[in-house]
Amino acid sequence: MTSATELNPKSGVLYIVSTPIGNREDITLRALRVLKAVDLIAAEDTRHTRPLLAHYDIRTPTTSYFEGNQIRKGEQLVARLKAGETIALVSDAGTPTISDPGYRLVVQCIEANIPIVPIPGVSACIVAASVAGLPLHNFVFEGFLSPKPGKRRRRLTEIQDETRTLIFYESPHRLISFLRDALTLFGDRRIVVARELTKKFEELFRGVVSEAIEKFRSTSPRGEFTLVIAGKDFD
Repeated sequence: MTSATELNPKSGVLYIVSTPIGNREDITLRALRVLKAVDLIAAEDTRHTRPLLAHYDIRTPTTSYFEGNQIRKGEQLVARLKAGETIALVSDAGTPTISDPGYRLVVQCIEANIPIVPIPGVSACIVAASVAGLPLHNFVFEGFLSPKPGKRRRRLTEIQDETRTLIFYESPHRLISFLRDALTLFGDRRIVVARELTKKFEELFRGVVSEAIEKFRSTSPRGEFTLVIAGKDFD
């Protein structure tokens, strides 16, 4: 079924388009159609997005939209949308606006009464959670915590009694520090550590936090990580 906004490609619409987190086959037919049809693609990093577009022979012009230019570029994009252009927002991988500055553009479009259409797809937090073997009838997504150790520990302290499954993102150079803080503040809970999801060297570690520390202390962490941790009192 096609929405009313999609029937008119010149109605001035912002499309939030999910792209693969690794495997290029994980993109929807609808996403490909929209990326080909819009006037402009606003990408977190055009250098990262262009290979995907080239793979599917998508020749739509691109422009950068990232945390460093989001205010100025957001105003420019909103002006183009008001003029009737259609724009697709994409992140480096996955669903835009999740742990991503794209949400600010959504806010600007809401304030300007510009239609916003989601084009759903993959997200690393959901992909990792789906294979974690931990309860997901409800869960807490924390994304990236502060890179500052004190702030990270304060946030972990605030949620240490949370009984729902917890999901985090973490960079490779902070992974061990995060795991050590989690062990201290959460205890030795069940954890799933996922990296390179959907890619050739996809890795899923299942165990407890202390085992994860040993695992990644002996093998240098690479790539961004998604961590799924059991809530307090999980049996």
